Amino acid sequence: MSVFEKFSKELDQFNQSHVLQFWNELSEEQKAILCSELKEVNVAEVCSYFRRAVETLNEDQSKLDDRMEPIPPELYGGVTRSSSEELKSYGNEGFQQISEGTVGVLLMAGGQGTRLGVSYPKGMYDVGLPSHKPLFQLQAERIRRLEDLAFERTGKRSCITWYIMTSEATMEATEDFFEKHNYFGLDKNNIVMFEQGLLPCFTFDGNIIMDEKWKIARAPDGNGGIYRALRDMKVLDDMERRGIKYLHAHAVDNILVKIADPVFVGYCVQKNAECGAKVVDKASPQEAVGVICKVDGQYQVVEYSEITSKTAEKRNSDGKLTFSAGSICNHFFTTEFLRKIANKHENKLQLHVAKKKIPYVDHNGQRHKPEKPNGIKMEKFVFDVFPFADRFVIWEVKREEEFSPLKNAETAEKENATSCRNDIFSLHRRYIQEAGGLVETNGTPVICEISPLVSYAGEGLDKLVCQKKFKPPVLLRTSQEENLCSNGSTNHH
Repeated sequence: MSVFEKFSKELDQFNQSHVLQFWNELSEEQKAILCSELKEVNVAEVCSYFRRAVETLNEDQSKLDDRMEPIPPELYGGVTRSSSEELKSYGNEGFQQISEGTVGVLLMAGGQGTRLGVSYPKGMYDVGLPSHKPLFQLQAERIRRLEDLAFERTGKRSCITWYIMTSEATMEATEDFFEKHNYFGLDKNNIVMFEQGLLPCFTFDGNIIMDEKWKIARAPDGNGGIYRALRDMKVLDDMERRGIKYLHAHAVDNILVKIADPVFVGYCVQKNAECGAKVVDKASPQEAVGVICKVDGQYQVVEYSEITSKTAEKRNSDGKLTFSAGSICNHFFTTEFLRKIANKHENKLQLHVAKKKIPYVDHNGQRHKPEKPNGIKMEKFVFDVFPFADRFVIWEVKREEEFSPLKNAETAEKENATSCRNDIFSLHRRYIQEAGGLVETNGTPVICEISPLVSYAGEGLDKLVCQKKFKPPVLLRTSQEENLCSNGSTNHH
């Protein structure tokens, strides 16, 4: 049976024979491209995904409000909910685990920065700090500082393995960027990059969309594609081989992220959790963030759009919002839990549908760019594994210390480069003042940046700043960084 016949038979079975309709017009090279794409696409599986996705679109969610319960207090820890002894104990546990090499970081960096208006991966973005460090560099340097801190605390030197999930659109650029910057001072053997999968796009009536006569229109399968990718790209095997037991997973775009946060890791380990989530207190009932709660006895994220304003505005006797646990895409997993998801539950993860404008080739072979949505992209979300966790916990942090995402171009009024920059400036200014220094201000936003190599989260600053006055712009960095800059080398890309 020829290759054509083999694919043709499979596609016919699922009413997708149009995928091969231009076969006789294709060059050998184009045929090869189409064949390799068809090898990667499991037609039976993606058609069943489509059916499931459409069912969820038509499901009646109106009674969700009645089924929601807040997270029980015993599973709800947090920076302001814990005593200083508890915080210290969690931090010590986290540093202990880091020094033993059992902690890894799982970075979701598959996004293309479309909303930002750039053509390169988001992690390469420079928000305009005095140092001009891009997001990837800030995160790499936090890892380096944390490894040193763990060594200082425990006398044991180990490394934090950094797993970076890219996508077809960002893999090559990300690899080149890290190589060009010499892996930002990390050992390249401890950085593992892998690609998330792609899923075909469908028309509303269930036909796979063709992007060219020889190319299927495909889109990344969402940050929840991470579980399938960890399995298929053999990344779970790598974690097990290295003896990594715990992972801190987060999105690339949060400029304030505390990578592998020892307190969060330690809290989850001491609570024997297999899955944990960091949350921030919702700013207002109307804030468009998902909330973590219990639905029918299982933990899940309920999107802001899925509940009525009456439920969103519910308050407890102390005046706090009943559903206040705002989800920020910041999670803890045990490697064992990730393996359980990949092997047993991945195919049951919910599919989320986005109606999009998807360029397509019509039956005459003409390519069109539609004016309005003409099809769907299917995505999985990273938090859709919560219902499968037997031991789940929540850790609440202060927004101004840990959450400032870069989502939009400067034309938007929030979550842009300016808001990220200002959030870093005010946090770093607080660090200096808490350590006994003074940053002068004349009423304007104060430019103030501390290199992650100097301080991970405000620790160790007293000897540098105590009883000193600083005139902005303030840039605290290591002597090594000073030397680099005075030699005319900068961090621009």
